[in-house]
Amino acid sequence: MTAKDLLRDAFRTGITAKGVDGLLEIAGGVLVWFLQPSAMGRALRALSLHELSRDRHDFIAIHLLHVSERLAHSAPLFASIFLLSHGLVKVLLAIALWMNELWAYPLAIGVFVAFSIYQVYRFAHTHSIGLMILTVVDIVIVGLTWAEWRVQKSERERAAPSGQRLRNPLR
Repeated sequence: MTAKDLLRDAFRTGITAKGVDGLLEIAGGVLVWFLQPSAMGRALRALSLHELSRDRHDFIAIHLLHVSERLAHSAPLFASIFLLSHGLVKVLLAIALWMNELWAYPLAIGVFVAFSIYQVYRFAHTHSIGLMILTVVDIVIVGLTWAEWRVQKSERERAAPSGQRLRNPLR
């Protein structure tokens, strides 16, 4: 396996994860839209307390507990719209990238950089380690997307007749 194949596999894995994450955000947005945040908070709290009774240092249970506390005091309309739009953007970009649409590469880079900037801003207020890990993952995916975009562009330039290169530089 060449380095190019390894980068492509890492890119495909990353965008697949982004697409799945987007689907989960859409599902979460729908749940927030139809369920009361306090009810979801209670359910998450019950799940996390059960796990914490077995292991006080359970990383996931501790974070579920924090999420449940935030949900109990959140504005459901904003959270729902945020999750739905954020998830939809991720899913649409992941699909376009899987289809090798050249226009999607710079758009995805811009969107994931914007998400990262917002996440760093939120980190300054929340100091959430999970948010910082997500930001690092987003930055890695931006790098992989940029590398794959360069590969895709060069492959298309080699395959296209010279006259077509000038007419549509994104294809």
